[in-house]
Amino acid sequence: MSRTIYLLRHGQTEFNTVRRLQGRSDSPLTATGRAQARAMGEALLAEIGSADGWTMLASPLPRAQASARLVAAELGLPEAAIGSDERVIEVGFGDWEMQLRADLVAQYPVLETAPDWHFHSPNGETFAEVRARIDAFLADTTLPQKLIVVSHGLFGRLLRAVYAGIDGDALFSGEMPQDAFFRLHNGDVTRIDCVPVAVE
Repeated sequence: MSRTIYLLRHGQTEFNTVRRLQGRSDSPLTATGRAQARAMGEALLAEIGSADGWTMLASPLPRAQASARLVAAELGLPEAAIGSDERVIEVGFGDWEMQLRADLVAQYPVLETAPDWHFHSPNGETFAEVRARIDAFLADTTLPQKLIVVSHGLFGRLLRAVYAGIDGDALFSGEMPQDAFFRLHNGDVTRIDCVPVAVE
């Protein structure tokens, strides 16, 4: 049986609203973010029919854990059913964490055009390090065949690209929605939209 992964991004956070880089730092979910997580749970339940037999893993960062709890509630899963996996944590942005994207672009204009700009940060995680995490996660034969993963924007974008066999600059161009999630199965990546939520 080929593994199926449903990959979700956490809901909107306070930092997201002002385009402040989070990375390994954290910021609480907004009311919109909580509604987005619930909407993802509702759409996921409609997609899978029942959470029976499914395993949920989430990044250990609080914004992902909070989103996972809201999704789990919609699926009828107890909080205790949510596992934590360090491999799906967000990319570390080093010295750029908690800085506004606009301020960084003002200091480093090249970031406006560099597709891999996230990996230019001093003391940040390298692409090779992130790719190693992704490869280890996807190759892990001990993971269940039916898996729900609550992760992050950039990490999720890269995981989907690697899964689909995308390489080069296209690795960095995928969307990072908080009003949709993705099904990964048999090498294909399918976007599944949620009921729209008003964004703050």
